[in-house]
Amino acid sequence: MKTPFVTSIIQKVAEQVGAVVVVEPEYSFVGCIKFKNGHQTFFRNNKFDINCFGSAEIVKDKNIASFYLKQFGYNVTEGQTFFSEELCEKISNSRNVDAGFDYAKNIGFPVIVKPINLSQGILVTKVYNKKEYYQVAKKILKDNSGFIVERFYSGNDYRIVVLDHEVFSAYQRIPLSITGNGKSTVLELMQQKQDTFIKNSRRKIIDFEDYRIKKNLQRYKLNFNSVIPQDTIVYLLDNANLSTGGEAVDLTESIHPDFQKLAIHITKDMNLRLAGVDIIADDITLPLADYTTLEVNGSPGLFHYASIGETQMKRVENLYLKVLIALENEI
Repeated sequence: MKTPFVTSIIQKVAEQVGAVVVVEPEYSFVGCIKFKNGHQTFFRNNKFDINCFGSAEIVKDKNIASFYLKQFGYNVTEGQTFFSEELCEKISNSRNVDAGFDYAKNIGFPVIVKPINLSQGILVTKVYNKKEYYQVAKKILKDNSGFIVERFYSGNDYRIVVLDHEVFSAYQRIPLSITGNGKSTVLELMQQKQDTFIKNSRRKIIDFEDYRIKKNLQRYKLNFNSVIPQDTIVYLLDNANLSTGGEAVDLTESIHPDFQKLAIHITKDMNLRLAGVDIIADDITLPLADYTTLEVNGSPGLFHYASIGETQMKRVENLYLKVLIALENEI
């Protein structure tokens, strides 16, 4: 079995600080790091003891995190949480799925509907009408007790990764898309993109059964057998998460200092040391103008970013090395 990405990086950089990594052997995504000074710490996938537990838990709940970000004076998405009938009854709250539709209608379609506490863009959907809203809301409530309805914001999607008052990477995230060549069908183009991902060690990350892909194709009046004209781009998903097939454009060297300060201040105010700050803006290489904070991730996944190239891999290794040094020196 191939060693998980984070585990392999930790094993590599631990040698530079003279630490020993004891990895759980069955699945290899959990490890104990033993430092020369006797201190030890655990990690699980990309989760480390670098952030305070309370802060890390708060940012998992997108709505609560948004509340506090707004209190601190940051621009955040306009949205509300809504709950399953069972939870509404339990907590004596009337914000059920029907109230969610009334809210969506009030702020105006299209809106974003997403689970309260799932990551990696799972089930995040842009909905355009009543039928789509109820389909998505009910799909989310099958396995989750609540969801968020948010206003849709146009602009580019960016992630800025911060550790201890320093920006380590910044990149634009572009949603999963295919580009026509005038010959191949949608299905063939999707398979070609999947093959490219696998070649670049990004695994089989396109879910061909994803209802959002079929929904978007229908909006374009396409299906899997349609042939896309030369150089025509078709976006298969609306969310730009790299874990669902999005692609990254690295802007680490060109991010404007205004946006660096913004991400650093957000991370600090949320009482985090390590964070991925996700924002919508026109261009983070220009001075700060308008922006919207989408969310803050206390354990940002960096595998897909590292797969872009050697420079990005080195940045990720350097970040995790700094994490280990910080953990070693904690009292």
